[in-house]
Amino acid sequence: MKHKQKTSWQPVSRWYTQAIGDQGGYFHQRVVFPKLLDQLKLKAGDKVLDLGCGQGVFERQLAKTVGYLGLDVAPDLIKYATEHRRWPEHQFQQLDLTRPWPIKDKDFTHALMILSAQNIDQLDRVLVQAEARLQPKARLVLVLNHPCFRIPRQSSWGIDPQNKLQFRRVNRYLSPLKIPITAHPGKRNSALTWSFHLSLSTYSQYLSQAGFVITQLEEWGSDKTSQGKAAKMENRARDEFPLFLTIFAQKSPVSGEHMQKRVDDRQN
Repeated sequence: MKHKQKTSWQPVSRWYTQAIGDQGGYFHQRVVFPKLLDQLKLKAGDKVLDLGCGQGVFERQLAKTVGYLGLDVAPDLIKYATEHRRWPEHQFQQLDLTRPWPIKDKDFTHALMILSAQNIDQLDRVLVQAEARLQPKARLVLVLNHPCFRIPRQSSWGIDPQNKLQFRRVNRYLSPLKIPITAHPGKRNSALTWSFHLSLSTYSQYLSQAGFVITQLEEWGSDKTSQGKAAKMENRARDEFPLFLTIFAQKSPVSGEHMQKRVDDRQN
């Protein structure tokens, strides 16, 4: 049997909350949230399922008329999210997404994983359960640190001085990877979080098996600009290598529930 890696951010919840703040970090505010909200065009009566919601930063971007349920395994993050939610009608629940969900609602119009999918072991189990809570033709969106160019410990920047180019080096890609991330580099006995790298083909496989059809891919880059002698080289590299990959998918007319046994069999 495959054993699931514990991935709760409970040990780093205080640090994460301080780092992200109420409105999100720089790239949340300048790239992810504006582009995501522009694509989703959420309207009154829509109902959002936010998977791996952390301390509820996306909820605070939404209107009161949009239904919302945020789920996360870390109790302190859920506590903070509940205490700082923008609208009392919006709900949060502490839940291990990889185990059976007690949630009965099946009328969500959107399911989102905003920079959380790569921190969850056994993502395929999560997608199957999310599909079962969505209404027909509902949308699923995964915002990822780009899995082709930004693999922790396996990708880095390099400089080609002869051609005056900054390039991206990638050491590994196709193999699934379980990568420990030190929350406080240089600090003794620092808590760890985990990043789970998957290839694009694996994401596609998981989505299909769970009952989703990919409808669109978008790659989002940084809006920062460099100054100084290396600015031209750095700005060009920044434009060529995106920070984020966003996968837009739709619930297939053929339900993914019948795929559950196949997922379970593969993991046992």
